[in-house]
Amino acid sequence: MGRVEEKIKDLKVREDRALQMGGEKAVAKHKEKGKMTARERLTLLFDPGTFREVDMFVEHRCTNFGMDKVEIPSDGVITGHGLVEGRPVFAFSQDFTSRAGSLGEMHSRKICKVMDLALKAGVPFVGINDSGGARIQEAVDALSGYGQIFFRNSVASGVIPQISAIMGPTAGGAVYSPAMTDYIFMVKSTSYMFITGPEVIKSVTGEEISFEDLGGAMAHNEKSGVAHFACDNDADAIAGIKRLLSFLPPNNMEDPPVVNTGDNPKRTDPALDSIVPENPNHSYDMKDVIRSIVDNGDFYEPHEHFAKNIIVCLARLNGRSVGIIANQPSELAGCLDIDASDKATRFIRFCDAFNIPLLTIADVPGYLPGSNQEWGGIIRHGAKLLWCYSEATVPKMLLVTRKDYGGSYLAMCSKDLGADWAFAWPTAEIAVMGAAGAANIIHRKEIKTADDPAAKRQEKIEEYEQLFSNPYQAARRGFVDAVIMPRDTRARLIEALEIMSTKREFRPPKKHGNIPM
Repeated sequence: MGRVEEKIKDLKVREDRALQMGGEKAVAKHKEKGKMTARERLTLLFDPGTFREVDMFVEHRCTNFGMDKVEIPSDGVITGHGLVEGRPVFAFSQDFTSRAGSLGEMHSRKICKVMDLALKAGVPFVGINDSGGARIQEAVDALSGYGQIFFRNSVASGVIPQISAIMGPTAGGAVYSPAMTDYIFMVKSTSYMFITGPEVIKSVTGEEISFEDLGGAMAHNEKSGVAHFACDNDADAIAGIKRLLSFLPPNNMEDPPVVNTGDNPKRTDPALDSIVPENPNHSYDMKDVIRSIVDNGDFYEPHEHFAKNIIVCLARLNGRSVGIIANQPSELAGCLDIDASDKATRFIRFCDAFNIPLLTIADVPGYLPGSNQEWGGIIRHGAKLLWCYSEATVPKMLLVTRKDYGGSYLAMCSKDLGADWAFAWPTAEIAVMGAAGAANIIHRKEIKTADDPAAKRQEKIEEYEQLFSNPYQAARRGFVDAVIMPRDTRARLIEALEIMSTKREFRPPKKHGNIPM
């Protein structure tokens, strides 16, 4: 065998060793839990034959506690780039079979390298997390490794889409990088996130709680709002990442892709004419309105299980990506509260960062009352919504279907907060408050002194309804651009979006604003 052949053989041996990851036993144990390996996940994410690995032969440099005798294939993380549905993406995938995917100095350097490349290239970055946390033997080097990743998450934020998939344990400092990215996917039963685990909590506070209840997929999708998607398995999560990427541009300097969806932009839906109930206190499902309006009734909903009184989702109108924010009358009557404000704010800022036009659908009676809301800071959290709508410079459209009262009218992207187009259905009620409350305040004395207070009160309610419980006062002032037939909503929104597709709007130069966090 010649010298060149020996070198080629040596390369193949080294590659084969790296491809074995933690070895046959460790891989088998990993898969028994219903999890895919780090390499299988990347194979599923990227188009066949397009993934190119970077830093396969990187090794750790730790000599503490006998680590100089420990070999960790690829230092516990696979990094590289490829095509996802024909579009370039950089990614890393932590390998739990190799020393529990623990993060040390070189592990971090590999991740930082592909993050830097993604930022330079202006393409999305996907992180697949499955790690036992910091490699304790490497001490402060491991902590530094996390810090370098966090710094890059911050720098890349709003420049390239950053998506995290939690496909195993993610604890302690490891949770902060996913939390700094745009979207988090979690897998039910096999993934969890927390700062301190159940054992520490029990020793400090005496509370007993399981891993799943503390930091499982549904805990973070329903309770904390930390995660955006709860997936059935690894494959489901990866399919979700692909779907999400299909709505997004590669970076903040480009527009989202325009897709031929085959849906008629002039399509009407007579069912919308009767979707709002006759009784103003009855609810309906806002998702039915969204399905009717968007291309093929298809939308993708982050935070589906969190703050259900508001809906945020990505969809398409005549092939163009849009971000939709809509009150949900079937949950808390569509009231705004702390969680709903936070949920909508983050989504609006994401869409604005990546040139995704906004459609707001309002049916909101007001902010949720109560001492818990006030003490929890609803003023501060609600102000975020006013802030981010005002800050956003993408095309902004408002559709009012029914109630749109008081401060919540402003908070749901009124013309004063920069809506380019404001449409209302004939069923819309745009006022400072509902007719009953308004009559009680304005005509308090008259009602109190009347021979029949109940009849007088009803008379004044009906009087107020005639005057203000409609869209026409707002239309007279130009706060509503057009009162439209519900059945024509899709066509009118598409026309409005098309005419504003070249919108350019600028704010005064500044380092950044001071959002009320």
